[in-house]
Amino acid sequence: MTADSGAASSGAGGGPVRHIPVLLAEVLERLQPDKGQIILDGTFGAGGYSAAVLAAGADVIALDRDPTAVAAGQPLVQAHRGHLRLIQARFGDLADHAPQSGLDGVMLDIGVSSMQVDEAARGFSFQKDGPLDMRMSGSGPTAADVVNTLKVADLTRIFGILGEEKKAGRIAQAIGKRRQSEPFATTRDLAGLVESVNPRRMRDKIHPATRVFQALRIFVNEELDELIRGLFAAERALKPGGRLVVVSFHSLEDRIVKRFFRSRFGRDGETSRHLPAAGRDPASFEPIGRAMVTAGDDEARRNPRARSAKLRCGRRTAAAAMTADASIFGLPHLPAIAGSGG
Repeated sequence: MTADSGAASSGAGGGPVRHIPVLLAEVLERLQPDKGQIILDGTFGAGGYSAAVLAAGADVIALDRDPTAVAAGQPLVQAHRGHLRLIQARFGDLADHAPQSGLDGVMLDIGVSSMQVDEAARGFSFQKDGPLDMRMSGSGPTAADVVNTLKVADLTRIFGILGEEKKAGRIAQAIGKRRQSEPFATTRDLAGLVESVNPRRMRDKIHPATRVFQALRIFVNEELDELIRGLFAAERALKPGGRLVVVSFHSLEDRIVKRFFRSRFGRDGETSRHLPAAGRDPASFEPIGRAMVTAGDDEARRNPRARSAKLRCGRRTAAAAMTADASIFGLPHLPAIAGSGG
């Protein structure tokens, strides 16, 4: 996720960058890009992180599942001809695009980008009316398909787990009743229904539909599963000494990243560090600085989107990658929708 700068700005080294990446200085401090290195940017977005790494002298392999972001990034590719490869792909597949010699760094900025939110036609936000879409890649089932076809009980779980919405059941029931006469098609249509069930109060800091829209976006794009795939892929693709830096914005995402690093540092709750070496796998990552970094007061004031950002990182050891066992994250079971994978 990137922060809206409020105006177009020039990207480092050439090419327009409309948004300023969250925690950019902290990401660069921990990534330490340098000439001759190959860094993979798994969430290219508006290209802010990639531009900064290129300016430091490193080469970049950038991925984004959004074809619009890939198209918009071509000026930056041209400005850094031979030093930036921009590929339409999910970051869960990053190991497929890494050189056999390994990567010197991987950076992941998890979540929806400001560009996507700002485009009404993408359907990510109820601030601007648009089709109830929310697909990052433009393919697969839409958010409208989810709210119009899944069982009320499934919607309740999605809103409650992914959105941490306290009134998930009441909202899902209201959706089920309304869609019998008219399916949901637009963002404001759904937001209005949610607000009718959960009216906004004077002391509320966010719109009543915020958590429902967040849950739908995460579900439609399989974001938690993709994050897990990306973490395991980075572990395989990084060379010894390579660095993994992850910025997340949602509590569920941050818990996944925290759990991953703890397990890879040899601090997993199920495996004591005090066991003899034969009783546990050698650590595949080692810590870099503080366990978790957040935005400073100045950045948080300038950019409200930075307030929820959390950065975690680790440096790859020479040990083999551990087993890619998703059960360590303890994620709850969620329903599936035919043809998912937006």
